[in-house]
Amino acid sequence: MNFFINDAWAEAAPAAAAGPNGLAGLIFPIGLILILYFFMIRPQVKRQKAHRALVESLKKGDEVQTMGGLMGKITEVGENFVKVEVADGMEVTVRRSAVEAVMPKGTLKEL
Repeated sequence: MNFFINDAWAEAAPAAAAGPNGLAGLIFPIGLILILYFFMIRPQVKRQKAHRALVESLKKGDEVQTMGGLMGKITEVGENFVKVEVADGMEVTVRRSAVEAVMPKGTLKEL
């Protein structure tokens, strides 16, 4: 008398489930993992290495852009922080990891 629920009928079990089809069934998940690695994980690791190298190479006098969009010249470099001069006589202290890019010399004069 269940009008909304259909009866479920079981099908016969396959004879050999772990035969030669077992290895063929793993090809698709392994392929997905490889695609995920080469298109997502590997490029992210490369970007992290490049950013780490950029942060380690910061020196006094570099013109930089922070992740917040501030642009200025580095006046002092510490272990974890740098002081960036954003205007004449105005310095801002930011974390070294917040530096997004080192700009070419003379970029600030164009602004």
